[in-house]
Amino acid sequence: MTDTPTQANTTRPHGVPDLTIAHAITPFHLGDVPVRGRLICLGPLADAILTRHDELPDPVKALGGQALSLVAAMATALKFTGSFSLQIKGDGPVSLFLADCTDKGELRFTARMAEEYATPLPDDAPGLLGKGYLAFTVDQGPDTDRYQGIVGLEGKDLAEMAGHYFKNSEQHECNIHLFSRKTDLGWQSGALILERLPDSSPIAENDDKPRPDATIDDLWETACTFAQTLKADELFNPNLPATTLINRLFGTLDVTSSAARPLSFGCRCSRARLQTVLARFNEDDLNHMAKDGVISMECHFCNTSFDFPREELSTAQPQDNTPDI
Repeated sequence: MTDTPTQANTTRPHGVPDLTIAHAITPFHLGDVPVRGRLICLGPLADAILTRHDELPDPVKALGGQALSLVAAMATALKFTGSFSLQIKGDGPVSLFLADCTDKGELRFTARMAEEYATPLPDDAPGLLGKGYLAFTVDQGPDTDRYQGIVGLEGKDLAEMAGHYFKNSEQHECNIHLFSRKTDLGWQSGALILERLPDSSPIAENDDKPRPDATIDDLWETACTFAQTLKADELFNPNLPATTLINRLFGTLDVTSSAARPLSFGCRCSRARLQTVLARFNEDDLNHMAKDGVISMECHFCNTSFDFPREELSTAQPQDNTPDI
């Protein structure tokens, strides 16, 4: 018998909350400017994900909250099936940093600390990550080519680092504001993202001709200025609906909100999937991996441990055909 609870045989391991926030993302468009935006508030989902990583220092979890909001915003702006991920590797105290979101809004996060680092830790992204690179990846499964864009880490925070990527690698202007903080009620995370749409021009009232480019530039700057006024207390106010907040920020720019979209805790580990991975090893490798007759595997996204009795693996017939996590 294994000590792993029977719930771990299902898609969601035992202890991982089955939590969905129905109105986590509110998309909107600005009619006076060629801009689309998303307002993101993870609600209790932020605390549910980040507190699975109590081994990580709070500054790293705060950065993780920002990353979760960022990938949620970007993934839900794309038409694809699969996952959108942010991966950072650097020479700072945080050696590996990863967050991703599926097309269904399923979020997960993990980070790995360097073997040695000085304390106290810095609380800014450049200090935590050091020098390295940032990669955004769209993965639509084994039958399609992955799309990946990579850029060096540049900027005073994660928002600037991501903005630098989109401006220089995608030639796509984004105005990104990321929020993450720890409170007495737990972790809170959210974001406000504006994207300038290059293939659209606003139309002046009673005029069928596009406005001059200079005017479009001015309106884009105005929208960005309005976005900068957003405060964390407003974003995380449970009594302030997202549509009300969006109208408060951009009401003078003919803002239209779309239907809200959900986000959920989306770790994709399972006992069956990990058993499938172990089935690829030969008998000698399995013997080497076993300790006191048990092979233990841990998912670093949800920090769930799975124990497999060695004798069961010799005759195991894995049933899970899903791709590796």
